Amino acid sequence: MSNRVILHSDLNSFYASVECLFNPDIRNKPVVVGGDVDARHVIILSKNQIAKQYNIKTGEPIWQAREKCPNLFVVPPNYPLYLQYSKRTREIYADYSPLIEPFGLDEAWCDITDSGKNIEDGEKIAHEIKKRIKKELGVNVSVGVRFNKVFAKLGSDMKKPDAVTVIRKDNYKEKVWPLPVEDLLYVGRATKSKLNNIAVRTIGQLANMELEYLHRKFGKWGDVLHMFANGQDYSPVMQ
Repeated sequence: MSNRVILHSDLNSFYASVECLFNPDIRNKPVVVGGDVDARHVIILSKNQIAKQYNIKTGEPIWQAREKCPNLFVVPPNYPLYLQYSKRTREIYADYSPLIEPFGLDEAWCDITDSGKNIEDGEKIAHEIKKRIKKELGVNVSVGVRFNKVFAKLGSDMKKPDAVTVIRKDNYKEKVWPLPVEDLLYVGRATKSKLNNIAVRTIGQLANMELEYLHRKFGKWGDVLHMFANGQDYSPVMQ
């Protein structure tokens, strides 16, 4: 395994958080961002923490969410504002490394290895970034600290909102392997279903599958998934 130190940041409930920041009247209400509120086919793009308490899911239709929460407050998306906030967060990341790779508007990887940092330094920087974003921009972020991009992304997903999660080489099996296989980056709905059909439901089960069998089932993609589950992701952070 490499000795890289990579952070993955994920702005929590990004669109909804920005909307609540700019509209104090809705901060204590269940809020979702979802476009034209009169169109039944429109899906939810983002929801705040209060809306999450009603089991409202990103991607579900607004009409369905209203059945769970009749007093739901729906806001149309304001992409120019989100772009502005996304740019400002990356300016903060740039204070720590030039190696920043966006992953959508609300997520990014940051490789701090070339600064001579170790995993402990990475944890300190992650906490500093989290505090700065909250203070300077008014929104929360979760940060994963890992030795590769896949596990860094997994780390930012493990604790939300407003958290830092660190997984080291000596404990990643304990931390990562019990998680559902769909928590692994690039394991979507179809891949999850195929893995479940061969009795693979956790990342650990995927990691311990016979590589030759996975290759027969999934081809080269099976090799990649096996590597990811075992922490063998060497892909660079691309600027």
